[in-house]
Amino acid sequence: MSDEITIGLVSISDRASEGTYEDQGIPALRDWLGRALTSAWRAETRLIPDDRATIERTLIELADEAGCSLILTTGGTGPAPRDVTPEATLAVGDKEMPGFGEEMRRISLNFVPTAILSRQLAVIRGKSLIVNLPGQPKSIRETLEGVRAGDGSVTHVGIFAAIPYCVDLIGGPYVETDETVIKAFRPKQAIRPKKG
Repeated sequence: MSDEITIGLVSISDRASEGTYEDQGIPALRDWLGRALTSAWRAETRLIPDDRATIERTLIELADEAGCSLILTTGGTGPAPRDVTPEATLAVGDKEMPGFGEEMRRISLNFVPTAILSRQLAVIRGKSLIVNLPGQPKSIRETLEGVRAGDGSVTHVGIFAAIPYCVDLIGGPYVETDETVIKAFRPKQAIRPKKG
């Protein structure tokens, strides 16, 4: 198996997919992953409308055909009628991973009381972990990386700390991170010696 991880980055927005405004989700995800990952990775990007059938097809294609071990979506997780990302994600998943949604809301509650309106979640499909992230670049960074105090110390760990080990457990490549951005947590017996 290759050490390189393929990561699906899916921005779900009617207006951005129509070209009404520039998508901010995929650039925010690329930027954060570029800082956080020290392992080799490549992105499969998709910019699609808030349409359940399209979201389901896209997630299936990225998981089953493009071989993405991790798929990060942004957008479509609120309570509005067009927000159908969680429904589409649950429909294609084999098992739900409720801790991710719980933790994303808990992190966002440090900043805004409306975090409880978010319906973010995560599922496993085959050998892919699919995570629905918030839509705003600042919120994407906060949920992945965590909350920091004024001195830069981490006061609330972000969800990405658990993602590399989850990818291990479902048969994906071994992913390492820059610990100054986010420290990947693994049990001692699952940690591999550093290369080189």
